[in-house]
Amino acid sequence: MKFKISTILFAVLVFVACKNKGKHSGHEHDSAHSHDTETSTENTEDKGPTPLAASETIEGKVFFVNLKDGDKVKSPVKVEMGVEGMEIEPANELNVGKGHHHIVVDGTFIEKGKAVPADATHIHYGKGQTETELELEKGTHTLTLQLADGYHQSYGEKWSTTITIEVE
Repeated sequence: MKFKISTILFAVLVFVACKNKGKHSGHEHDSAHSHDTETSTENTEDKGPTPLAASETIEGKVFFVNLKDGDKVKSPVKVEMGVEGMEIEPANELNVGKGHHHIVVDGTFIEKGKAVPADATHIHYGKGQTETELELEKGTHTLTLQLADGYHQSYGEKWSTTITIEVE
């Protein structure tokens, strides 16, 4: 009986080791770093366009659902984010036609392919959120809605919109 269990266990371990051979390991993708493409023979098949490349050919836009340029609002400011032509999904997924929102307060769009910074001015909605509340000081502010891929790489000006609001 000991021999059969040992043989079965050994066979399972060999199967798992062979199945995992050649896979990328060591770390998960970090949104703050660039993402290298593996060059092993396993990845020589054509996987189609990258999300960044495909974003140029997809027709659509991002927009503020409940705010328009010139609105006078009170803080906290409720912001509803919309998109046409792409789907919203959480960060860490990298799929063509999908991404997630970012809001840039008092700034402008992020150049295509550049990672959206994570700071007080660049707010990430990496869980796939489509609404939020922003605490803003009284005065005039710009809000830029920026769509980015699952690694927080901006889809560029085409997938952004900027409005100016007055917080009373």
